[in-house]
Amino acid sequence: MIEILTTGGTIDKVYFDANSAFEIGDSLLPELLAESNIHEGYEMRSLLRKDSLEMTDADRAEVLAAVEGSQSDRILITHGTDTMAQTAQVLKAVTDKTIVLTGAMQPARMRSSDAVFNIGFAWAAVSLLPAGVYIAMNGEVFEAGAVRKNLQAQKFERA
Repeated sequence: MIEILTTGGTIDKVYFDANSAFEIGDSLLPELLAESNIHEGYEMRSLLRKDSLEMTDADRAEVLAAVEGSQSDRILITHGTDTMAQTAQVLKAVTDKTIVLTGAMQPARMRSSDAVFNIGFAWAAVSLLPAGVYIAMNGEVFEAGAVRKNLQAQKFERA
């Protein structure tokens, strides 16, 4: 059984109009999984509903505690892309589980989002990789501590 933890981030953002700020809405993860033809084999739990730039050390400690307390040895975490690498670094303290973080560069609610692909790809990664902490984004897997987000290129790359 794969445990999926949601923390918010762009994947769950809702924009109301061009003049509004965004909000983190209810997770679309069940719909994204279904669209990826994944209907069973997981339990989902919402931890946070935050933009990753607003995540604190206390929030990362909460994510770490949830991972450490999980009965599953395979955990997928949806997370905002801006500080995903920092959270992955904190999770390196867990050495006996396969942990994969993923997210989206565009909200799942937008037609051109990479969310469905990233969720499906992360599902495969968490199912197949050995114990460790990874980021799975846009068709690539990166080990925690060896990845950074390139803001200009809007992609992850090896650090």
